[in-house]
Amino acid sequence: MLRALLSGLGWRKGIWGCAFSSWQPHQPPAGLSATEVVSHWTVVFEEKGIPEARESSEYIVAHVLGAKTFQSLRPALRTQPLTPWQLQCIQELSSYRLQRMPVQYILGEWDFQGLNLKMAPPVFIPRPETEELVEWVLEEVTQGPRVVGAEGGPLILEVGCGSGAISLSLLSRLPQSRVTAVDKGEAAICLTHENAQRLRLQDRIQIVPFDVTLVESWAHLLPWGPVDLVVSNPPYVFHRDMENLAPEILRYEDPVALDGGEEGMDIITHILALAPQLLKDSGSIFLEVDPRHPELVGSWLQSQPDLPLNLVAVRRDFRGR
Repeated sequence: MLRALLSGLGWRKGIWGCAFSSWQPHQPPAGLSATEVVSHWTVVFEEKGIPEARESSEYIVAHVLGAKTFQSLRPALRTQPLTPWQLQCIQELSSYRLQRMPVQYILGEWDFQGLNLKMAPPVFIPRPETEELVEWVLEEVTQGPRVVGAEGGPLILEVGCGSGAISLSLLSRLPQSRVTAVDKGEAAICLTHENAQRLRLQDRIQIVPFDVTLVESWAHLLPWGPVDLVVSNPPYVFHRDMENLAPEILRYEDPVALDGGEEGMDIITHILALAPQLLKDSGSIFLEVDPRHPELVGSWLQSQPDLPLNLVAVRRDFRGR
């Protein structure tokens, strides 16, 4: 059965290395502290119309100083003068932000569900809304009827794994679970492999290049048998809405991971149509979708009377979408 739909598209190789030059635009004067440099770049970003100007500046400065967040820096580090090398590195990274590169790509890493994941363009950047999807899956697994695979944990299939954020989060929170993660993008497959190894979760995940839209056998994707859960944050943006996405998305992220076709349903319907071949009888599907999709999915399911799926629940994300 179709268990859940979660709506929301919020924010969707790190640039580390400093190219030195005698002068660059917006370069702050020497001798500034971290706090002063944050203020300097915040003003520059605001003047150039960069979204989340202060947050961007704080993340970049903190990264150069070896911290994840500016707030986690020791007070002494915030007030002491930065070295010329540090200032130059901040200048270099900030120049990418001025080109509207997402902070996640600039830093080359981002936290998701408490896991530090490598980020690299053009692989889709996981959003906070997708963390809510993971929490909902975990809630259903832990509070609902127990789903058990051959080795005691749920068997999970993720369609469109991207960076591996969803799969690896579920593996880390469900110690006996196993995951098959598929994506048609080579960059996504490579990044999921790398993140699985970074987190030492590679023994419980099978990562497979696969295009869900092609008519192929799914049998080789199910080495442990039918799965308990199918989870996906599929491409669901309506094609006509693509041009309205932020420059951070349009310039850097893979449009294939975003564009869901005329009504944003192209990949969603492929997943639903394949579900009977993938799921156990009591299995569930969790999808992140556009706020307009629950009604469209319901109508589509009514047009497929032979498909043994039911729309069970819909949740809004923290943005109310």
